[in-house]
Amino acid sequence: MAQLILKLDELRSQVGEHLGASGWHEVTQEQVGLFADATGDHQWIHVDPERAAAGPFGGPVAHGFLTLSLAPMLVAEVLEVADAAVTINYGLNRVRFPAPLPVGSRVRADVTCTAVDDVPGGLQATFTVTFEREGGGKPVCVADLLLRYGA
Repeated sequence: MAQLILKLDELRSQVGEHLGASGWHEVTQEQVGLFADATGDHQWIHVDPERAAAGPFGGPVAHGFLTLSLAPMLVAEVLEVADAAVTINYGLNRVRFPAPLPVGSRVRADVTCTAVDDVPGGLQATFTVTFEREGGGKPVCVADLLLRYGA
């Protein structure tokens, strides 16, 4: 269940507000392997723990896009717009991967509402989602996520 439950007409009041952080989620080697299978990205830095141990990060790291793909699950732990008839992932404005996410690490999403705009049939909200690694100094991903809420 989301920490913050709002109605569509309350969403605009959240612009500029920190909405909260999700719970921690462990990224496993199995999950990385399944993601590699789904995307066809079998680069050794992700899927070969022995070879990756000698690589630049001392072990395998999650795909950046795997980290990003956790956004729907983790953002839903932070926010629910209860009276939206539909929620659509409209895309992303800016995505960066400032630091690696080692396999076995735990990650969470810290969410801030940065804009809410009218669109035909509802609202479009922009959320800056900062993916943090437990014990890490830099974020592993920062993205502006666009969600459209239909009335």
